[in-house]
Amino acid sequence: MTDFKNYTVPYPPAQEFSNRVAYFSMEFAIHQPLKIYSGGLGFLSGSHLRSAYELKQNLIGIGILWKYGYYDQGRNQDQTLKAEWYEKTYSFLEDTGIKYQITIHDNPVWVKAWYLPPTTFNSAPLFLLSTDLPENDYLSQTITHRLYDSDSAAKVAQFILLGIGGARLLDELNFNPEVYHLNEAHGVSAVFHLMRKFGSKEEVKKRLVFTTHTPEEAGNEKHDIYLCEKLGYFNGYSLDEVRWLTGMEGNLFNHSLAAFRFARKANGVSKLHGEVSREMWSKYSDIPEITSITNSQNYTYWADKQLYHFMRTDDKPGFEDRKHYLKKRAFEIVADQTGKLLDPNVLTIVWARRFAGYKRADLITRDLARFERLISHPDHPVQVIWAGKPYPSDYGAISTFNQLVHLSKKYPNVAVCVDYELTLSKRLKQAADVWLNTPRVPREASGTSGMTAAMNGAVNFSTFDGWICEFADHGKNSFIVPTADYNNMSIIDQDQFDLDNLMNVLENEIVPTYYENPSKWDDIVEQGMKDVLENFESNRMATEYYEIMYKE
Repeated sequence: MTDFKNYTVPYPPAQEFSNRVAYFSMEFAIHQPLKIYSGGLGFLSGSHLRSAYELKQNLIGIGILWKYGYYDQGRNQDQTLKAEWYEKTYSFLEDTGIKYQITIHDNPVWVKAWYLPPTTFNSAPLFLLSTDLPENDYLSQTITHRLYDSDSAAKVAQFILLGIGGARLLDELNFNPEVYHLNEAHGVSAVFHLMRKFGSKEEVKKRLVFTTHTPEEAGNEKHDIYLCEKLGYFNGYSLDEVRWLTGMEGNLFNHSLAAFRFARKANGVSKLHGEVSREMWSKYSDIPEITSITNSQNYTYWADKQLYHFMRTDDKPGFEDRKHYLKKRAFEIVADQTGKLLDPNVLTIVWARRFAGYKRADLITRDLARFERLISHPDHPVQVIWAGKPYPSDYGAISTFNQLVHLSKKYPNVAVCVDYELTLSKRLKQAADVWLNTPRVPREASGTSGMTAAMNGAVNFSTFDGWICEFADHGKNSFIVPTADYNNMSIIDQDQFDLDNLMNVLENEIVPTYYENPSKWDDIVEQGMKDVLENFESNRMATEYYEIMYKE
């Protein structure tokens, strides 16, 4: 039996990773059955925990057990998106027997801790908090119902649970981490618990590190400071004390700014994002140096091992046969969902990730005549698949998704899939010949979907943003949309410029190479597979966190 009163990781930590670390994240994509994630942040934290386990790091995850997950992505009668919420139950989580109270809105709220053992899905130990208990009133139970609840008060309550509740759990476990790592600022309320525990901001700062994940305004959340106080976010500290501790001015509490000001070290998630973050936060005082550790993904979980075997043994027929099989298998899923049976011998473009306005899922369709010529070429046909979850209250992104659904009905070789979670993500990466990525530069902090696409024999085709800037060698391991001086362009001009250049590269380079020079295409695929493994595998990332962020 696990001793949860004096908890230690259930394996001897490697000497170079012996510092105890608590890793706070709002979401973790550990494995398909555990639906407590929405997108990139969860995929990243899931790979981090998998690599921490492989490397035997002394690290545990702290998250929330979302009763209804993010949402289930179904369809209305006309195939458009329908957000649905179903209760999830998990027999593989272990009851720690730990229950304690925290205060939210002057109300004692019971918190229960569940445990995902490392051997269940080969990840570092993960503790998940729930308020969905009979001891709580209904409103308190709903705190852990929906990931990223759209109600502001509910969201602040969730932040209190992750931060203060997570820090309290560590006391209950007697784990006493040397490092508290905030993966995004959702858990920064922990500092107000740690202030009472350690007595001063200086003592908290010695132990806290912060990873910022987005240059997007919406991703750096702010809430009414009086609402935060009313809900108990500041753990009994007065607003005057909070303003003095955080340097916060005005009536909005900026969670990211508070995290920066309590952290001894901070990092962005790609070299470019590090630069963007340093510029973005340079107008604020009392900010630590913002370094960068580029996000990465876990080879063991994501990569198709047979493709790598055939590549390493230079077995071209074996490689091609395996990729053909992977495409055919994935197309069965597409056909099951949409009625479109795609052809594994045809160049397949996949755009699949979280739907958000700046990611421009529909960019390739905005010149419809040119799009139709691309997909209906008699000698060099192309087929296209989209998938991804918009935030359920992001009506602009939902509208884009639905427009693509309606567009796809016109063509037998265009499909839009739903239920984009870990399993479908992996299958569509295996289906892709071209993994299309179209964010507006420089708004993608890192992006990691292209890493796992490359691990499954897909070629990245992307605007020059995020991690791609460290990876891409155009025509050698990927293809890049030519860039311009976007600072002097309107959004309309930038989108038109990117669309024209994207289509030029597709028509003049990608499609001809795939059909007319297959040996060169194979070289590009294999170079991408090698390069992604060398620099964008999460064991490298998890090691760098210990070497750069966690050491004194």
